[in-house]
Amino acid sequence: MTVSPAKARSVGVARASPERLDEGRTVLKIKGREVPVSNLEKVFYPKANFTKGQVIDYYIKVSPLLLPHLKDRPLTLKRYPDGVAGGFFYEKRCPSHRPPWVQTAPVWSDRLETKIDYCLANDLPSIVWAANLGDLELHTFLARTKNIDQPTMVVFDLDPGPPANILQCAQVGLWLKDKLDELKLQSFAKTSGSKGLQVYIPLNTSVTYATTKPFAHGLAERLEREHPEMVVSKMQKHLRAGKVFVDWSQNDRHKTTVCVYSLRAKDYPTVSTPVEWDEVRTALKQKDPKRLSFVSDEVLERVEEHGDLFSSVLKLKQRLPKVG
Repeated sequence: MTVSPAKARSVGVARASPERLDEGRTVLKIKGREVPVSNLEKVFYPKANFTKGQVIDYYIKVSPLLLPHLKDRPLTLKRYPDGVAGGFFYEKRCPSHRPPWVQTAPVWSDRLETKIDYCLANDLPSIVWAANLGDLELHTFLARTKNIDQPTMVVFDLDPGPPANILQCAQVGLWLKDKLDELKLQSFAKTSGSKGLQVYIPLNTSVTYATTKPFAHGLAERLEREHPEMVVSKMQKHLRAGKVFVDWSQNDRHKTTVCVYSLRAKDYPTVSTPVEWDEVRTALKQKDPKRLSFVSDEVLERVEEHGDLFSSVLKLKQRLPKVG
């Protein structure tokens, strides 16, 4: 569970000092907090022999880049207590047994007609605590708690319907980028860590979902009209076979999206990874879907070399134009 000095220097990794307790339990001393963890040798990804301890270790190492993207965003826990081969469950309400230092944010639920206290992962101890619960995936709101109705970005989730794969998503993503370029909007791509690709438009200006959702829907429909052989914008699943569903519906106050640098609960510890548009073009040109798939160790190597390719999503200010 310790982090190598070389890696710590290169990406500013937080160090965790383990202290063994009885019955397979350990306390990690992180940033002045004592975080109890357990069953670190339990295998969470059987095909990769990747353990719970390695999950926590990955999140510790990537945390300098991950934390700014999590800051003040309500978090839905997606817990796999027995790893990816076991069942999972979503947990919106932050567990009552959380440590006192785990921050929460109240968010109104129309369905329940009450406020739900969501967890916030604003520091490394909170991430480690959540990972110890089996929260492999980090799903966050597109808005921050202080302005919960004001998303800081627009997101398009490009989801391939078999036999389409991430290469078809790459083509649709590039078509989408061209449209956004015409609107003078900078966009950024990341892998979903699962089957597809996601395209983000940073905003960081005053806007509501009443603007961002119709904007995303309109662009998705435009892509469908221009490329009906490959693109679908309608929600019905039976329409998606062999095509890419441009999911615009994520731009909603009640939806969460997997956070950049989050692990995914697949056969291997793949990660939702930021990629440069040139990488997307190269993968498409070479017809190599492996160029758009990254596991945890590869992501740590990438951030050593490139830093945070998604940093502009946090700070770039843009306004959505009116689209006729």
